[in-house]
Amino acid sequence: MQPTTKTQRLGYAVCGLLAALTGMAVGHLVAAFVDPASSPVLAVGSTVIDATPTPVKEWAVRSFGTADKAVLLSSVAVVTALAAMAIGLVARRRQGLAGVLVVALAALAGLAAILRPTASPADVIPAFAAAVVGIGVLNGLLRLLPGHPPATTSTHDHESPLDHSAQADGVPSTTGRRTFLVGAAGATVGAAAVGALGQRLAAAPTLPASVSLPAPASAAPALPTGLDGKVKGITKFVTDPKDFYRVDTALVIPRVDVASWKLEIGGEVERPFSLTFDELVKMPMVERDITLNCVSNEVGGPYISSTRWQGVLVRDLLKRAGVKQGVDQIFSESTDGMTISTPIEALTDDRDAMVAVAMGGQPLPARHGFPARLVTPGLYGFVGATKWLTKLTATTYAKDKAYWTQRDWATDGRVKTQARIDTPRGLATYAPGTIVVGGVAWAQGRGIEEVEVQVDKGPWQKATLGPDGGTDYWRQWYWAWDAKSGRHDITVRATDGTGTVQTAERADPFPGGASGYHSIVVIVS
Repeated sequence: MQPTTKTQRLGYAVCGLLAALTGMAVGHLVAAFVDPASSPVLAVGSTVIDATPTPVKEWAVRSFGTADKAVLLSSVAVVTALAAMAIGLVARRRQGLAGVLVVALAALAGLAAILRPTASPADVIPAFAAAVVGIGVLNGLLRLLPGHPPATTSTHDHESPLDHSAQADGVPSTTGRRTFLVGAAGATVGAAAVGALGQRLAAAPTLPASVSLPAPASAAPALPTGLDGKVKGITKFVTDPKDFYRVDTALVIPRVDVASWKLEIGGEVERPFSLTFDELVKMPMVERDITLNCVSNEVGGPYISSTRWQGVLVRDLLKRAGVKQGVDQIFSESTDGMTISTPIEALTDDRDAMVAVAMGGQPLPARHGFPARLVTPGLYGFVGATKWLTKLTATTYAKDKAYWTQRDWATDGRVKTQARIDTPRGLATYAPGTIVVGGVAWAQGRGIEEVEVQVDKGPWQKATLGPDGGTDYWRQWYWAWDAKSGRHDITVRATDGTGTVQTAERADPFPGGASGYHSIVVIVS
């Protein structure tokens, strides 16, 4: 065999890479018909999420924000690509072994898919399709690769083992290179087209036109007009659903057929039952203005939003079921297998926790939990805001541990009092004179009584509060600052409705939410 040049090694690596890409694309397309979450890349990505230590997850959210899923999937794709290129290099001498490695790579994806909590036996089909296509593309490209030995060679002649499209010195001919490049380009375009089609088919569907919601039996009063437009740069009083923050572990938004969806209420109850969507929305519904925020939110972070929710009170559902003595948590499950633990008292007291079916006056968007989700005022989302809800089970913390409980997060998840500066922007430069400092503050379940601003360790100055949307809703605030030239530190703190000032002690989000004062640096010159 002639020595292999760098160009030839690159050709083998490209063969392996394109085989893997095409296989993954076909697997993604097949998954759109089986279950989008069984896509090889998504299944492996979900497994990586579940296996990632909490500190690494927090670092990812802190570093990449809502782009953390894209970064994860990109990382999985890069690792897969490197493994595929290595398999291509193996094919230079042992093509059979390379085929086995392709199967092994697909088998890992199939194992990840089948081990998901909501998996069915059919979920291995996308990985199987990826393996078959991957091997076929690999073998096909190798046959076109100049210099690659043919699968069989005559034993009675003395021809070079090189492909006839290569020159005798091992350097590929122009014709051979052109043929290979055409084949590689075809595989690339095909993979892109198939992957794009699979992505389109797997995308969350629009809400069916048949979904209509009756007027709530207990409507919320009209919200007062906020400071929007009056204080430039301040967060809107009401968050548009399209701008509502989203933090969850779902790499693909679950597609839920509202016609077959059911909410099951069971566990340690006297009268377990289930409800269809039509039966749920026929129950007396309430409308409430509630602020939700994620426990992963750093001090001054963006993972908080406010809107009007409509749904059925959880306490009505649990009363109908008859929860037995000794139950201390409701173990909720989503259609994609996520589990969340909520303290029983948070769902049965007067805070109006609900199974929500609408936000902002419209049915829930798919990305926010359609057709139903849990909304629990005063608790961080990781213990009270299960999306794509399908089951409520009365149980105990000793018996059942939910996803975040298993990872040592807090079980109560009570929202801490916080204030955030929205304007001016940190590290920005402004001219001397009056600068309006403004933002939002929240203490769900307690409300906001006062917000104060401090400049350069000076005295605390009382800010003007915006309208009151209720104890479960955030509050806008602002303060006019006579800014002088120099570098200035601006700090804010809030006092809740009980008269308690938020703690200055800094704490990370793990395990029960961040705390501390929000501060920014502003340059005035």
